[in-house]
Amino acid sequence: MPVSSAHDAALPDDAAPPSLFSDRRTVREDMRYRVLRTLESNPEMSQRALARELNVSLGALHYCLHALIGKGLVKARTFAASPRKLSYSYVLTPAGLAAKSTLTRSFLTRKRAEYEALRAEIEALQAELGEGGDDSDA
Repeated sequence: MPVSSAHDAALPDDAAPPSLFSDRRTVREDMRYRVLRTLESNPEMSQRALARELNVSLGALHYCLHALIGKGLVKARTFAASPRKLSYSYVLTPAGLAAKSTLTRSFLTRKRAEYEALRAEIEALQAELGEGGDDSDA
């Protein structure tokens, strides 16, 4: 039996909370989008720097990046950064650019929906407290 929360009460009657599977898929899509977006502007960024930039573990970033390479969305190119080390440049392929565009649309749609849900929740809380729509103290 699902556990109900105060957040569920703010959902419209026809909106069911997302399933755990869709949450995981969304997290993976967001990660792929963030990796592709960052690599497009910084292809020579190391995995460690990329993980730090995206605030994810190095292992999670490595797994995601290799999945993107495996799908042909990113191409890893080696270059000599120093006499003792090899570094990689991660370049988006044409398929990677198309995937980034699709993920961008999906990401934007999700964020707009989140914004609308938050706005509705804020309005409901303000009404509950008897406040008007004045955001002057926010």
